[in-house]
Amino acid sequence: MSRFEMGNLFTGELVHLGAAKADDKQAFARWSNDAEYLRQLNFDPAMPRAADHWDEKKDKDKKEEDNREYKFGIRTLADDKLIGLTGLWVTWNHQVAWFWIGIGEPEYRGHGYGTDTTRLIVNYAFRELGLYRVQLGVFGYNTRAQRVYEKVGFVKEGVQRAALYRDGQRHDLIGMGILRPEWETQYATALQNAEPALELR
Repeated sequence: MSRFEMGNLFTGELVHLGAAKADDKQAFARWSNDAEYLRQLNFDPAMPRAADHWDEKKDKDKKEEDNREYKFGIRTLADDKLIGLTGLWVTWNHQVAWFWIGIGEPEYRGHGYGTDTTRLIVNYAFRELGLYRVQLGVFGYNTRAQRVYEKVGFVKEGVQRAALYRDGQRHDLIGMGILRPEWETQYATALQNAEPALELR
């Protein structure tokens, strides 16, 4: 029986996806002081936050999510260390989700953890949620993330030119997406070739 048939949704080669824990907010507060992390993650101005900010945000999120947001902590397999966050925001009537990811711990960036996480989330979107499309926006200066997404199967679909203004320069916002048939083809091939790092989990 393949690992796909066994249904292992949350464990990759380097990370596993899990629920938030009570003490995670201390890490969130520390990451909010990392401008590089914040500027890769979203459009909002970088802003340090205290740990109790996430207590208030959690209550607000519970009221607003309405079965549309699927959020996970990214934890290392080696020592269960929380290194980032990831998730999907689903529009159910169109079977589409926006994907996002942030690796908060600097020493884990650029070492395959983001790729492993992205692959897990894409598999989850299609296998567990039954979606047809996963999409994302990535800033033009974030070339490392673009390579990760392409490796997992995302296709560049369009560019919003000069959509972001930072440090006196304008940057593009690049739209990327992956469709269910593309995902099915890619991972069926990987299973046939017995490439463990790409197997459906």
